Amino acid sequence: MTVPSQTGAPLSADVLARRAALPVKFAPVTLVGSCVRLEPLDIERDVEALYAVSNGQPARLGDREIPAYDADALVWRYMPVGPFADVDAMRAALRAQVDAPNGLCLCVFNQPTGRQVGAVNFMTNMPEHLKVELGSIWYSPLVQRTKTSLETTYLMLAHAFARGYRRVEWKCDAFNERSRRSALRMGFQFEGIQQAHYIVKGRNRDTAWFRILDDEWPAVKARLDALLKA
Repeated sequence: MTVPSQTGAPLSADVLARRAALPVKFAPVTLVGSCVRLEPLDIERDVEALYAVSNGQPARLGDREIPAYDADALVWRYMPVGPFADVDAMRAALRAQVDAPNGLCLCVFNQPTGRQVGAVNFMTNMPEHLKVELGSIWYSPLVQRTKTSLETTYLMLAHAFARGYRRVEWKCDAFNERSRRSALRMGFQFEGIQQAHYIVKGRNRDTAWFRILDDEWPAVKARLDALLKA
């Protein structure tokens, strides 16, 4: 009688060889789309502009204008950092992301105006397992409910899978319904809730896990292409 294997399927030499080509410190890259441009975040260039569009004060971007708003509710509530009392506090938080040994912090620029409107990260990079996470993602209310998030995610996914990753992860606070809906809309698969995953801002955080695998990427790419053209 044949005994069923109790281990996963072996991977090809080609897949295993990809691991050696990927650095732990995610390599800097600039990604350009129609409405966004992603560049490695430069603290001195970007921090004051990012603070100005995320601290609750009225702001304007081209023909879009927002009055004073609750920065915690609209930007920072489910993030591990923020809201920030001042630019220096934001500078320290961004510095930690820029210096992360296994990530890459990118500043999101609005392409038509050239203005900084948010930040995103390739993070928890594990080339030995060919997986990376998209995280610490936030956008100014000036560009929320536009195609900014959609195109940013598209560009990051395309880059990760082109580099040879097998798995791209998206994690968020289980109470963050907006992030969960966004992940599903963009084609991520829900994997479940990890309870008591973190302690954030003195509170328990249960984490919702999502992912896209490399063999799912062609269908997800087609989905995102259609959403961007809509």
